[in-house]
Amino acid sequence: MALGATFAALRHRNYRIWAGAGFVSVIGTWMQVLGVNWYVLAKTGSATTMGLTVLLQALPTLVLSVWGGALADRLPAKPLLIVAQAAHAALAAGLAVVAVTGTGGLPAIYAISLVTGAVSAIEGPVMGRWASTLVDRESLGNALALGSLTNSAGRILGMSLGAVVVAAVGPALLFAVNAASFVAVVVALFAVRDGERHTVEAAAADAALTDGGIRAGFRYLLRQPVVLVALALSFVLGSLGRNYQVTMAAMSDGPLRGGASGYGFLSTVFAVGTVLGALVAARRRELGYGVLVGAGLLGSSLQIVAGLAPGTLSFAAVILPVAAAAVVIDTTVGARAQLDTDYVMRGRVLAALAVTGSVSAAVGAPLLGWLAEHVGPRQTLVLAGTITAVATVAAGVALDRLRERRLRRRFALVLDGVRPARGVAAGAARVVRPAGVRLRAARQAALPRPAGLAGVSQGARTGAFPGASRPGPGRLRSSRAARAAQDCAACAPHRAARRSRLIGARAVAHRDGCPRA
Repeated sequence: MALGATFAALRHRNYRIWAGAGFVSVIGTWMQVLGVNWYVLAKTGSATTMGLTVLLQALPTLVLSVWGGALADRLPAKPLLIVAQAAHAALAAGLAVVAVTGTGGLPAIYAISLVTGAVSAIEGPVMGRWASTLVDRESLGNALALGSLTNSAGRILGMSLGAVVVAAVGPALLFAVNAASFVAVVVALFAVRDGERHTVEAAAADAALTDGGIRAGFRYLLRQPVVLVALALSFVLGSLGRNYQVTMAAMSDGPLRGGASGYGFLSTVFAVGTVLGALVAARRRELGYGVLVGAGLLGSSLQIVAGLAPGTLSFAAVILPVAAAAVVIDTTVGARAQLDTDYVMRGRVLAALAVTGSVSAAVGAPLLGWLAEHVGPRQTLVLAGTITAVATVAAGVALDRLRERRLRRRFALVLDGVRPARGVAAGAARVVRPAGVRLRAARQAALPRPAGLAGVSQGARTGAFPGASRPGPGRLRSSRAARAAQDCAACAPHRAARRSRLIGARAVAHRDGCPRA
């Protein structure tokens, strides 16, 4: 595909505005994440306590995302998003006040982290549903891929700038910058032209909306087996295949002996891989389930190889494509979840996707950490990669069955292509038959035969072709040859020629030239 197709979604003015504002916001968000982690670690000296703040931000997603999805499908998106951005800005400003004055201390940091997670849980489905109207249906997959690219690039830039700022002046400035970044999102919300949004499908869906709340969303998902299989595969791959913050740390601290510097290097390589993966996904014209299964198998296989890597550089070389495959998987699941579901349920479907991601991270991270501690980092990677590979194959088979066995049809097409070649080979074998075989066939043709069966092949006389008398496409070639011979049985002028032409069940050739046929 051309380079222009990689950034096809940017042809839409509304999406360009939204992508630019989102990039600014992502940078500020990751600066705040680094600032909170550094502040808690500096105050407590405990990495476990630092992880508690991450858990407090992720926990509301498990509880409130379904409510956010229901709100996204029932209420206008723009007012909700404006309120959410204002709340985020106020919470970031509160963190800055705590960092400068020390008021509230760690309990205030924990409380703000919990409320921030709650706002994000409600905001996520609303923003996803609204953002899907900024491009047409054909560009939605590309828009999601570019969103992944924006998040990956913003994460790298935000963490890099944040590390410099926090070392120079402390975390308070990071929180203030994040608070200001939400202004860009509010400005973008007002700058988007509603007349250029792709809301034809949305308007039709809203007109037919019969609100059933959260229960209706669950009932709808239960009637979408293809989406359920994709979500299940996403959960397995997300829990055992992409919690590399845990496995990279275990490998660096253990077999690779890279220490903190090695872990930082691997984290940077992983971030670069996510950018490459976003570019790969953006260049795809269509993100289908075949891409999902292929990326899952690639990532799982490389994860097994990563467990066998002898050094840091070789491990980094494998981690790079693994990170790219992870982004392709996430982008494909997000695209199919929106393209293969009704718009009226899109908010609740996106909420289910968010819950799946949060649960996979919450379950997979401690499980992989426990395995790395008790079994070993290398064994953990190999075991997890094997499980995800098996799960991917199983999901691929299930998707093929649910989607009308497309793989079987492809195999059938391949076999159909092989059959003509097989026929040509058989014909060539008859041409180059040994001389003794041709001589025996000529002698048999010269023997006298009953008048009623003159010219009939041996297979037809012995009843070996029961389908010869039945019409339909299933008739054998030899049956057609027998019928042609019967049609010409009383044709005395052509009897000698007919006998020679019947050799090899080729009576059809005589039938074409026989005046009685």
